[in-house]
Order: sequence, then C-alpha cells, then structure tokens
Amino acid sequence: MWLNDMREMRFFLHYLHGKRGVIGAFALFAAIICGAAALYHLPLGALFYPLSLCALLGGVLLGADYLRARKNHALLERLTGFTAAMIDELPAALSPEGEDYQALVRALCREAAGNSADEDARYRDMTEYYTLWAHQIKTPIAAMKLTLEAEDSALSRRLSRELFRIEQYVEMVLAFLRLDSPSGDYVFKEYDADEIVRGAIRKYAPDFIAKKLQLCYEELHFRVVTDEKWLAFVLEQVIGNALKYTREGSIRIYAPEALVIAVEDTGIGIAPEDLPRVFEKGYTGGNGRIEKSASGIGLFLCRRVCDKLGAAISLTSGIGRGTTVLIDLRGCKRIRE
Repeated sequence: MWLNDMREMRFFLHYLHGKRGVIGAFALFAAIICGAAALYHLPLGALFYPLSLCALLGGVLLGADYLRARKNHALLERLTGFTAAMIDELPAALSPEGEDYQALVRALCREAAGNSADEDARYRDMTEYYTLWAHQIKTPIAAMKLTLEAEDSALSRRLSRELFRIEQYVEMVLAFLRLDSPSGDYVFKEYDADEIVRGAIRKYAPDFIAKKLQLCYEELHFRVVTDEKWLAFVLEQVIGNALKYTREGSIRIYAPEALVIAVEDTGIGIAPEDLPRVFEKGYTGGNGRIEKSASGIGLFLCRRVCDKLGAAISLTSGIGRGTTVLIDLRGCKRIRE
C-alpha cells in the first residue's frame, strides 16, 4: 500500500512537471490582468470572483486530464510486458505529439515483425539444409562401414571406431535440430530399461576393447515410460563421455534405486569450478583443453532431452576420482499420465 502511494505521488509530481507551462501561463495571465487593473485603479476585489472561477474551472479540467493520464499510464504499464502484437491496445493519444509517438512505435513494430519473419525464414532454411545434409552424410558413412567390416585388421578396427565417432557427431547434429521441432519427435511407450542400456553399450563395445576398460554392468530390472530413441541418445552421450575421459580402470552402469540409472567411471574427473557449468551450451572447461575434440554440446543436449522426457540428469565428480552421472527417470511417468 505504501509503495503504491509513493508511485502515485511520483506520477502526480511528474504530471505537474509536464503541465508546468500551462500552470505558469495561467499565473502569468492572472498577473497581467491584476497589473492592468492596478494601472487603471480598478478595485482588485472585482477581479477575485472571475479569477477564482477561472482557477476552479482550470483545476477541474486539469483534474480530469490527470485522471485520464493516470488511466493511460496504468494501461501502458500493463502493456510493457506484452508483445508487439498488442500494439492495437495502446491507449488513445492525449496530444498530437502523442499521436506522433504512437505512429513511430507502430512503424518500429512493423519493422521488427518483418525482421523476425525474415529471421524465422532463414532459420527454417538453415534447419532444412543441415537436416538434409545429416541424412545424406549417413549414406557414405554406411558404405564405409560395410567396406571396413569386410576386413579384420588393426587399421580397419581403428578406422571403424573413428567412423563411429563421426556417426555420433551426425546424430548430435540431428538431435540439436530436432530438439525443439514443433512437429514433435517423441513417442512415449513402456520399455525395458535394460534393453535400452544394452543397446547403447553394444555400440561402444569396440571402444571398451580398444581401451581395455572393464565394463561393470548390473542389470536394472525396471521398466519405464519414455521415448526409446531419445533416452538411448542420452545414454550414448554419457557412456561416450565416460570412455573419452577414462584411460584405465572401469565403467560401471547400475541402478542405485528404482528408475535411476548411474554411469560411473574411473576417469580424470571434473574440476570443482567446472561442475556448475558442465550442462551449459558450448562449455568445455578444463577437460576441453585436454580433449581438443570436446564441443561442449553433448551434456547440454542431454539436459535438454531429459527435460523433454520429464527426466533429470546430474553428475558428481572430482579431479582424479572419476565421474558419476545420474539419470533420474522417476518423472517420466507423469509424461504418460
């Protein structure tokens, strides 16, 4: 209440300041009339009634104008949080100058709307182009995979692993493009969590073998309502990160409690100052300077996908103590309901 009174007083004083010319003119005219009456030796008492009447009438008109200005001010304050589409709800201008300002605002809104439409069109064109590119690049990737599968040598196995990384980067591009797609790319069903996890592990089997890392997989024994493809994408990103930053030891996948998946590694870990920002877009931190191929997009996409699935993702880590990522799927049930 006190705050509203202060705002009202400030607006009233601001209004009077804006009308200082009119008030000053009235005072000047009254002084001129009184001066002329004094020069002609007219009784000043005879001027009191007409001047008082003029002051009263002027006060009434000023009060009515103030009420209208206050109403328009309240409406404009309410409109400040709205979009340019609400431009037609602007209050009526109180002066020709106000009309000019409104015309300028409308012109700027039309220009902004045009720029926004152009930006949307360019974004759609870019999205369509990169989506087409990502799908087309899969054809030579598949052809190279078939060629490398025809022979079994150290070189072919290494090339296969590098080709798999290229394929993962392409999937990351597609995920980035599809994430906010208005058409929606999510199909929620009940799945066996172990089947999704095993599918993600199989993709990285050559990396486990090449790096001689032990996989400790403890069956989860639960089912979850989710989108299989997107949950697999999150798991693949997390397992891929664990493999990337673990030089020796093991990677353990287990369920610390129902509907929670943990991926724990014995890797280099993450510095405490980097932990609050690991899910930010493009942030690579200290590990990004060690692993030059880090993009800072993987965990950002994981967080965004989990938000879409109704899940939660978090991690704990320490330098030299490895990293544990938790994917909490307990919120996924609410998606289906």
